[in-house]
Amino acid sequence: MCGTPVASLDATGCDHCGARLATVACPSCFGMIFQGAKFCSHCGAKVERTELEDATKASCPHCQLSLEAVTVGSTRLSECPKCEGIWMDNALFNEICANREEPSAVLGMAFSLPQHEVGSLDLKVRYYPCPTCSALMNRVNFAHCSGVIVDVCRDHGTWFDKDELRRIVEFIRNGGLDRARAMEIEELKRQQQQLKSAQTTSAMEPAADWHHTVGWPGTNRDLVGVGVSAAVNALFDLFNRR
Repeated sequence: MCGTPVASLDATGCDHCGARLATVACPSCFGMIFQGAKFCSHCGAKVERTELEDATKASCPHCQLSLEAVTVGSTRLSECPKCEGIWMDNALFNEICANREEPSAVLGMAFSLPQHEVGSLDLKVRYYPCPTCSALMNRVNFAHCSGVIVDVCRDHGTWFDKDELRRIVEFIRNGGLDRARAMEIEELKRQQQQLKSAQTTSAMEPAADWHHTVGWPGTNRDLVGVGVSAAVNALFDLFNRR
């Protein structure tokens, strides 16, 4: 559009004239694709994106701009024209997760995302308002182990920053939800084992304190107190035999 060099290879817009260089256009993985491409560079699916004229009432929690309605394949999304963030209601996101998990079971893929795809957890926590109700959203590590931190409004939907939705789809297709379920089951087993061990330890404790038998005042039921009580019992037995 203007000939100005972009700042980086993964830039999605021109810093000089504001022209968009890449958009979410893959109906399969929701990856960002450079303008003019016919196939997704991430998964190879055919590009299918339609920008709608329908106005949305929601605003971007970061930029405060009105979200634009777009259709990627058969999925309707609300997208920020500036930061490329995506807003999606709960029902649609659950449907996407379910549909993207089915191919992973057929293909048998069970690999974790590359480290540069996982990213690092931002130690500086920021809470943003829900585009629908303006209440502050919760920050959630998707599936507790994906490394993709999304903003969630329990009642309305999920906000994805640029390229986060594609990373979640890749996580699901690589067997991430199965691993998350396995980790959850292992954690439940560990908690059950801890509870069982605590119950066993409690059942093995003596019914009465030894120091109550010998009348030793102020003795605590620790190792020192038990040792002193045992010594007093031994002395009493020795004197009784005499």
